[in-house]
Amino acid sequence: MTDPFGFLKIPRRPVPARPVAERLSDWNEVYAGQALLPLVSEQAGRCMDCGIPFCHNGCPLGNLIPEWNAYATRGNWRAASERLHATNNFPEFTGRLCPAPCEDACVLALNADPVTIKNVEQTIADQSWERGYTSPRPPDRHSGKSVAVVGSGPAGLAAAQQLTRIGHTVAVYERADRIGGLLRYGIPAFKLEKQQLDRRIEQMRAEGTKFRTGVDIGTDLDAGELSRRHDAVIVAVGALEQRELPVPGRELRGIHQAMDYLTLANRVGEGDYEAPPVTAEGKHVVIVGGGDTGSDCLGTALRQGAASVLQLDINPEPGDARSEAEPWPTYPKVYRISHAHEEARGRAGSDPRLFASATLRFEGDTAGDVRALLLAEVEPTARRPRPGTERALPAELVLIALGFSGPERDSGLIPQLGLTLDGRGNFARGAGFEAVVGERTDRVGGAAADGIFIAGDAGRGQSLVVWAIAEGRSVAAAADRYLTGSTALPAPIAPTDRPLAA
Repeated sequence: MTDPFGFLKIPRRPVPARPVAERLSDWNEVYAGQALLPLVSEQAGRCMDCGIPFCHNGCPLGNLIPEWNAYATRGNWRAASERLHATNNFPEFTGRLCPAPCEDACVLALNADPVTIKNVEQTIADQSWERGYTSPRPPDRHSGKSVAVVGSGPAGLAAAQQLTRIGHTVAVYERADRIGGLLRYGIPAFKLEKQQLDRRIEQMRAEGTKFRTGVDIGTDLDAGELSRRHDAVIVAVGALEQRELPVPGRELRGIHQAMDYLTLANRVGEGDYEAPPVTAEGKHVVIVGGGDTGSDCLGTALRQGAASVLQLDINPEPGDARSEAEPWPTYPKVYRISHAHEEARGRAGSDPRLFASATLRFEGDTAGDVRALLLAEVEPTARRPRPGTERALPAELVLIALGFSGPERDSGLIPQLGLTLDGRGNFARGAGFEAVVGERTDRVGGAAADGIFIAGDAGRGQSLVVWAIAEGRSVAAAADRYLTGSTALPAPIAPTDRPLAA
């Protein structure tokens, strides 16, 4: 265990990010080259090894945080890697992308600063690769069963790796030209350099997972035929039905969905374009939406050389402390600053966000290009525009970052696999996989029909990368049980003993 008094002796010190001016001049990760092993080991020593580690409950994967903190404190990176990978297939992803609800659930967060769990996780994952501990794990024997995984985001990849390692023959189908889903084209390189994704995919290939790119299941290949070819099918296509902003002027040129903009920017990094077809260079940019995708657009626009960038959030500005409605150990809605916000403040001197703001309409020039966005302040409770507060912002590029409302509705998967939508617009899952997680009831890894399983955002709705990996691991255990009658695979979200079929 760690020093039980370490948290009294050592103050919280996160790993420092690269200087703002430096990182705005490239597309490298914010923390590239910043893994300071003595600092991380010291910070891991602040872990109290609590009798009841609430960080476990804060993490959808149930990561064994106190255990790998103890190993990281002593610099035993091999043992730390083993404990980290015991619950998480891709800690190098979560260590970079997860908002770390585990830190808000840390017992220290009750009245002090929590352990820098996210920094420790990323460092262990990176050390595991650098020291050669993350080697392929092909199965000892093959089951004779085959599984098709539709979608290569974190849920699909996690399910595929688990099922390959247990001995099934797994083929992952991806409609894009490269594997990775939103990890590839939705997440900017300054948050996740694509080498992190590429080397994990190569590990999976070495283990035996097959990848098929450029195949749109439901269009290029009938999903029913795919189901007949395989013993089980896992649908992990994500939630890509983008929310629209139905206000006057939406048809003007220069208004784009955020994910389309981010995809084009990421394709430049992949070598598909010399310059992005849609760029913020020299333009006044307004981002509509206050979430993580909007923040990713902000960081991208700054690196492209935008003249100015503002981000609109319809919600009121949150406070610095938890509200009574969000007690510890829940993940609270408090004022947070992303690295992109920090970069914008460093350049402009103020927070780029306008809270409690609603878009009323867009205005354009005679050529049909957007030139201004008219907004109004929002009443905090009724969430209606407040009369007399209207004003215009210069806008030559507008990015709509309002999130997603579930899987794409026009997908051929729906009729060909007999899928249905639940009340939230996600693919419905069977009641045989209800599980209580914390205080929430979630349907996970559920069979939509015999041998058809739904995983990740496609069944859950837009969520976090850590939830996607957890669901991928859970659905892998469910599919293995369906194929063999039992399973040795761990399921972080444990299914009940009710029947698999809907």
